[in-house]
Amino acid sequence: MSLGTLDRNPPPLFRQGLSAASKLAVYAALAIFLMVADARFNMTQPLRAGLALALHPLQRALLAPVDAWEAGGDYLRGMERATEAENQARRQLVQQAERLSRAGQLQTENDKLRALLKMQEAQPVPSLAAEVLYEAADPYSRRVIIDRGSRHGVRAGAPVINDAGVLGQVTRVYLLSSEVTLLGDKDAAIPVLNNRTQQRGVAYGGERSEGAMELRFMAANADIKVGDLLSTSGLDGMYPPGLPVAKVMAVERRGDTSFARVNLAPASPPDAARHVLVLEPMAKNEAARQEATAVNAAEAASAAARKLELKNEAKARAAEARAAAAASKAEGGHR
Repeated sequence: MSLGTLDRNPPPLFRQGLSAASKLAVYAALAIFLMVADARFNMTQPLRAGLALALHPLQRALLAPVDAWEAGGDYLRGMERATEAENQARRQLVQQAERLSRAGQLQTENDKLRALLKMQEAQPVPSLAAEVLYEAADPYSRRVIIDRGSRHGVRAGAPVINDAGVLGQVTRVYLLSSEVTLLGDKDAAIPVLNNRTQQRGVAYGGERSEGAMELRFMAANADIKVGDLLSTSGLDGMYPPGLPVAKVMAVERRGDTSFARVNLAPASPPDAARHVLVLEPMAKNEAARQEATAVNAAEAASAAARKLELKNEAKARAAEARAAAAASKAEGGHR
């Protein structure tokens, strides 16, 4: 058999279609298109929300054994912790007896001073209890997923706190869950106030490996020391003022720059947070308060107008009665 008669094409069973390089180019172009579409136009947000809703029952089912194991461990260690907590509570009760005796007097003085200065009382911030489900699977960010979503009234931008202080902020909201960006994330920022010096600043997230924060753009000669406590200033309209944020861990002043490098430790360790509170953003709370004030003012004005109208009607009826009585008296005298 001559070589020219051999079929050099592969059999149909072994035909592979496009080459590997062509497939790589097509998939790379598709990936770039999806990334640009998601970053610019949020085209994949409905798909992401749908996937989150569909996978939510599966995630809860997979977390059930972990929750049961942790609950069992907590139960076994509960008796020892309860005994220790009881002893500590007894000691604290003895120490706070004197403070408790002065609390009523201080509250009375505070009320008198507020009344004297005509200061407005602090408005309560609505909150929603939530539980941390798991940490987001992103090696380049610090985010956690909580079990409350838009169905429960959670909105993007809402502050998230626990018993130690500010934990982070809601950045993505799904139907039954939400994504919370922690303060240690590299893209996070929060206005803070130094409790000792009352100096304002902005704290930013650090690297994920460190899990710390930084107080940037502080002058090299600024009055800041290790151990200073930082709290929310409330200037951003999101976080209520006075919430613990971080503690100054290190201050580095160098001669080659006019800014100091200030390292912070979050007041709320993200790895230990399990039960949190989702607060209403201050801007929305203030808008709701102003709307309620406007509604109350409108109702008061309407009630005053109605009262004046009734008063005028009563005067008119009294005048008519007097006129009728005078006419009847005049008619009787004429007869």
